Amino acid sequence: MTRPVAASLAAALIAAAGTAFVFAGPQWPTARTAAVIGPAAAEESGAPIYYQDPDGKPSYSLVPRKTPDGRDYRAVPAGADVTFDDDQATAPTTAPADGSGDRKIKYYRNPMGLPDTSPTPKKDSMGMDYIPVYEGDDSDDGSIKLSPGKIQRTGVRSEPAAMRVLRTAVRAPGTIALDERRISVVAMRAESFILKVADVTTGSHVVKGQPLMEVYSPSVSSAAAEYLTTITSKTTSGDVQYGRGSRQRLMNLDVPDAAISAIEKSRTVPTSIGWTSPRDGIVLERNAVEGMRVEPGGVLFRIADHSTVWALIDVAERDLGMIAKGQPVTVKARSFPGREFTGKVQVIYPEINKETRTARVRIELQNPDLILLHDMYVDANIDTGSGEAVLAVPESAVMDTGSRQAVFVDKGQGRLEPRDVKLGHRGGGFVEVRQGLAEGDAVVVSANFLIDAESNLKAALKGFAEGAQQ
Repeated sequence: MTRPVAASLAAALIAAAGTAFVFAGPQWPTARTAAVIGPAAAEESGAPIYYQDPDGKPSYSLVPRKTPDGRDYRAVPAGADVTFDDDQATAPTTAPADGSGDRKIKYYRNPMGLPDTSPTPKKDSMGMDYIPVYEGDDSDDGSIKLSPGKIQRTGVRSEPAAMRVLRTAVRAPGTIALDERRISVVAMRAESFILKVADVTTGSHVVKGQPLMEVYSPSVSSAAAEYLTTITSKTTSGDVQYGRGSRQRLMNLDVPDAAISAIEKSRTVPTSIGWTSPRDGIVLERNAVEGMRVEPGGVLFRIADHSTVWALIDVAERDLGMIAKGQPVTVKARSFPGREFTGKVQVIYPEINKETRTARVRIELQNPDLILLHDMYVDANIDTGSGEAVLAVPESAVMDTGSRQAVFVDKGQGRLEPRDVKLGHRGGGFVEVRQGLAEGDAVVVSANFLIDAESNLKAALKGFAEGAQQ
């Protein structure tokens, strides 16, 4: 600290000590004594300007004084550097204010950290002296040099930028849906009458070929009689083409293969045809009732295969850029906390829900034990990592103002340089740096905001930004 600063502080201490004397009750020192210990007189005579507690406590006196245990207060002369830096607490000022010492003063900066400098000594609006900046303590690139004491107190720690593989998990909720490709309906293609319905209800599990109902249809009976005549006639029985056309008519009416085989084997036209399940699955809908008349196209059963289901995940719009087809996904059902289901991103739907601002992503899941049910809530973790190493730094190294991001590059010997960076993906406590750093650059990863507050780096950042815009 320079002599002007020391003198200012001494004056403030004198005023504070005088106020303390008024409240504490000691007698005022005489005018002559005050003149002797004043800053100007003390500067010339080398006499102490005040006395401080020997233990360094914030207790001061204008006159010699003792502690409660009998020890003398320490005399502080005018030439002492009154500072609160641990590494300069008792060091004398090495460069006078006029810059005639070994180190030359470049300019004077505002003592409150405002972006204001002066080429000559100056005071601010509150009467505080501007602080001199010596050559080597500041540079044209906006970097700032901090004392070892400040660096140690603030806990500054640096770490080099390195190539890392970032693994980012996007977490989003969703629901289970049926695979559209695994749903079948049982419908009549001709006017029919239901004679009997099997003991199958909504929710029942059926297998392929299991009987569902018995149906009488005039169109089916007519086609069956035609087919039987074709395959039993002496004229056409030996011609495969005749029989193939009649059999195709039965197939067009969606008669089950088992019923056609029974006609070929028995050589008789049945009064009713047994309809069977077209696949393994769960009965989602049962509209068949004994005795009812069915119009062509009427759906009697709807059956879905649950061995493979879809997880429809609602991903926030801000995370959509990290999602790609083929990424691995882990799905957990809220009904079964201990179970995990794995799959991959199959489809990213090309639309955004304007109300929730989410996009829908589809994951195909295997469901062998059929515990995942339609419309069940699930939570998905989508691994968006690419597997390729990128240049990354810890997230704590980045100071984000919203419009710009910067890091402090440790140049060594206490010099810190603020530098703008362009960021990419985040993951695992690290953030990708796409522009502004090179591999091996040491960046400050702790105490960034303390450095900013104590070392006036905000002014440096502002000057750096203004210089970049020019």
